[in-house]
Amino acid sequence: MTRLRGVAAAYYKHAGPRLAMAFAAGGLLNLAFAPFEWWSLGLLAPAMLFALIRGLPPRRAAATGAAFGVGVYAFGTYWLYTCLHVFGLVPLWLTLLLQAVLVCALAAYHAALGYAANRLWLKPGAIRDWLVLPALWVLLEWLRGWVLSGFPWLSLGYAFIDSPLAGWAPLLGVYGVTWAAAAAASGINVLFGRGLGWQRRLAALAVVAVLCLAPALVLHRAWTEPVGAPIPIAVVQGAVPQNLKWQADNRDATMARYARLNEQAWGARLIVWPESAMPVVADEIPDYLENLREQGRAHGADFAIGLVDYQAGTQRYYNGLLVMSGSEGGGAGGGGAGAGAASGGAASAAAASAGGWYYKRHLVPFGEYFPVPPMIRSWMRLMSLPYDDFTPGSDHQPTLSAAGQKLGLTICYEDAFGSSQLGILREATLLINVTNNAWFGDSTAPHQHLQIARMRALEAGRFLIRSTNDGITAVIGPHGGIVARLPQFQQAVLHADVQPLTGLTPYARAGNYPVVLGALGALIFAGWRRRRGG
Repeated sequence: MTRLRGVAAAYYKHAGPRLAMAFAAGGLLNLAFAPFEWWSLGLLAPAMLFALIRGLPPRRAAATGAAFGVGVYAFGTYWLYTCLHVFGLVPLWLTLLLQAVLVCALAAYHAALGYAANRLWLKPGAIRDWLVLPALWVLLEWLRGWVLSGFPWLSLGYAFIDSPLAGWAPLLGVYGVTWAAAAAASGINVLFGRGLGWQRRLAALAVVAVLCLAPALVLHRAWTEPVGAPIPIAVVQGAVPQNLKWQADNRDATMARYARLNEQAWGARLIVWPESAMPVVADEIPDYLENLREQGRAHGADFAIGLVDYQAGTQRYYNGLLVMSGSEGGGAGGGGAGAGAASGGAASAAAASAGGWYYKRHLVPFGEYFPVPPMIRSWMRLMSLPYDDFTPGSDHQPTLSAAGQKLGLTICYEDAFGSSQLGILREATLLINVTNNAWFGDSTAPHQHLQIARMRALEAGRFLIRSTNDGITAVIGPHGGIVARLPQFQQAVLHADVQPLTGLTPYARAGNYPVVLGALGALIFAGWRRRRGG
């Protein structure tokens, strides 16, 4: 026993500083993302991780990677406390447990990177530096984006939306930006590594320069082209506090607030309200919606309104976006009730007569559905916790139209899953995302969510209209820049002109296949070289 204690003490004496440095590097990586946007740390933090695992036995490399991951996600997902405990009323102990489980699960990806790199390619060299480490980072990040419903938040590429590396996005998507950033980080590691000749350092400097500067040549290229004239739009931000939003005695005040704000939106061809703008289901307010549609007809305006829809026949709830035509010829393309039927059931009578529905497809675990056994669900009921599930919409929903344009629609967290939106880009001329970021409070999350939306606009080469309950409401241009925005936590209406665009970027044509297959190919080539002793 004494000997084991001595071995453990010796291990932690040497490993402790390394793990602390890895944890600190992971924490610093958060400063690369919004609202800080020190994107250079998005290169330096991974470079530090690559330096820390260099030459380590596989298990120690895995532990170092795990410490890095804990630093990233412990600081990067702290806002879940507000979602779960403050507004979701989840008990404190359960909130902390869920957050700890999530952080450990996400840190496992960085642990896997350290283990795989040092188990199979322990010897430092060009193959490991330029092929293996960037490829592993991209593949593990891609896996994180869909395994167990996916959690693509804090994907490395998003940190570079305002950097020269952003030029890779319309070519290869966010994972292409991630690959370029990871390769540049590896180059920095080589550049400042020990025992390397000037030839390798010079080559590393040249590669990093090419990775950063080459995409600038295509960053402002127009992959898409205008179709028709610009359209005046308005986006309504109600700024209803989340702790008041669903209280029964606040319902009428919320509905009156949106009606009052909507008076400031007239003159727009398309008016967008945020996710679940009304604290009711659609069937409960048929007169309110019909009155809104009549006013829209008088002012030549169409609507896209976030609403919860309930199907009495199937007893299912949907997180929906109602596209409602008020103007002559505006149309809710896709055909009213047909849109709802294709997405999981016939739309409610009031809503169907008003326009077409889009139903959210990618639901948030423990937020919109609860993947728990009946026993846990019964306990949640006794604890007065929410336990009813939303139903996801169909993957194949008709394209809806408003203001004479085909719309690419997403609700809330869906915009973090870029590849699932590629199919609609062959038709859509405008993108709309509605969300309720009030769940995040005054944290970094709304800023990072806006950063994700900017990447979607850049990948697609389209204008994106983003409507949120209390911020950050914005209009994003086809190069990912913010055209107009509203301040957070203020009742306001955002006016802007958007240009409908058609055509496809290279990423919109090919999706993630080139990056994923390229990363796999790099690892296969590296494995072949390893077997041959290269």
